[in-house]
Amino acid sequence: MRHYDFVPPTSRPGPRHRPVFAAAALVGVCLTAAGCAGDGGPGPGAGAESATRPSFPSTSPSARPATPPASTGPSGGPSSAEPLPRGPLTGRTVVIDPGHNPGNRDHTREINSQVDIGTGRKECDTTGTATDAGYAEARFTLDVSRRLRTLLEEQGAEVVLTQDGDRPYGPCVDERARIGNKEKADAVVSIHADGSATGNRGFHVILPAAVNAGAADTSKIVVPSRELGVRIAGNFVRVTGSAPSNYIGDSTGLDTRDDLGGLNLSTVPKVFIECGNMRDPKDAALLTSAGWRQKAALGVAEGIGSYLKR
Repeated sequence: MRHYDFVPPTSRPGPRHRPVFAAAALVGVCLTAAGCAGDGGPGPGAGAESATRPSFPSTSPSARPATPPASTGPSGGPSSAEPLPRGPLTGRTVVIDPGHNPGNRDHTREINSQVDIGTGRKECDTTGTATDAGYAEARFTLDVSRRLRTLLEEQGAEVVLTQDGDRPYGPCVDERARIGNKEKADAVVSIHADGSATGNRGFHVILPAAVNAGAADTSKIVVPSRELGVRIAGNFVRVTGSAPSNYIGDSTGLDTRDDLGGLNLSTVPKVFIECGNMRDPKDAALLTSAGWRQKAALGVAEGIGSYLKR
């Protein structure tokens, strides 16, 4: 959802938009790179690549499953009992943060407790948003995160989820950051979906701003996090066919924020992705489609792989 780390938000300044490159160039991140085509196929249209952006190498493994494997672990996700295959991401650690938790709605007292985010204090977590038909953001984020884990593990990455439907609520936003820090992750991605007005469509990637206050110091992660976000955005356009947000980020698909505990407290490269707007019927139709969720996971996986192999 439109992320303030809590719902409903208290009054705050308007979002800080720091465009990085034009939407056409964002599509061109992969469409103009000869080796970047994946089995998701090209996105809509072809744009000229920005002169300041490099051509990115291919991140596609030789084969992708249409859906996650039938074998599941105790939490319903893919089983990790077998050793990871060796691949281009062997030796890399990725933390995936499924936004919110399906059980948060039953633990309002706990998730409303205040935690320190460096620049202030906020609620531990939120329930997240939902489609008009009741499909919860927390269900969406967990499903996409499990699919993403499968894709990354196929390439040899060690993948850690901050929660896998295996805890009653949370974790709190400060703990979500600590999990990535403790793992010394090479990349952390927090999966979300927005809850904006009808007519507001598209995805956007949230990048950490430069923050140095209290326990928060993002000075070492701003640059690599931006690179991670740019590569995820470009691949997400190409694989899903979704356009960058038409209401946040000035059509770049990128938004820089200094009010999110999950970013402020991270000491490793980290971004959020709002995959679409659950409150818009057209976006909701995509978000509730298992086939599209697989494409969303693939787009994020391609972006992470491109970043880690740069």
